[in-house]
Amino acid sequence: MPVINLTKNTWLATKVRKADNFMTRLIGLLKRAHIGPEEALWLMPSKGIHTIGMKFPIDVVFLNRNNEVLGFVAGMMPYRITGVHLRAYSVMELPNGTIKKSRTEIGDQLEISLAETSKIDDLKDTRLTQIG
Repeated sequence: MPVINLTKNTWLATKVRKADNFMTRLIGLLKRAHIGPEEALWLMPSKGIHTIGMKFPIDVVFLNRNNEVLGFVAGMMPYRITGVHLRAYSVMELPNGTIKKSRTEIGDQLEISLAETSKIDDLKDTRLTQIG
């Protein structure tokens, strides 16, 4: 399941794990030593997160039900808590630096879909050129 920024024509991740129940949201990335360069964790529903117990910084993107970017935290360090985004429906945790590399901004439209129905194959070369 890739994550594509349709507004910027870039991609944020090619491997997304969905955390859509209490236990998967609770554990999140806590047991991980790192997050891969093309990985993401999509927490839903969620209006905020914490990095207490994590070992590495991450980028955090807050999304509404239509996957529009409502806000973000770039380079969130371990042992921090985000503010609550009341309009958010989900939160995506990404490798540190992903927001900058993909040029993701508030208002951008993301596509989160199965690989066979997305535009990821058309964008792989774009990402290497734009953010490689």
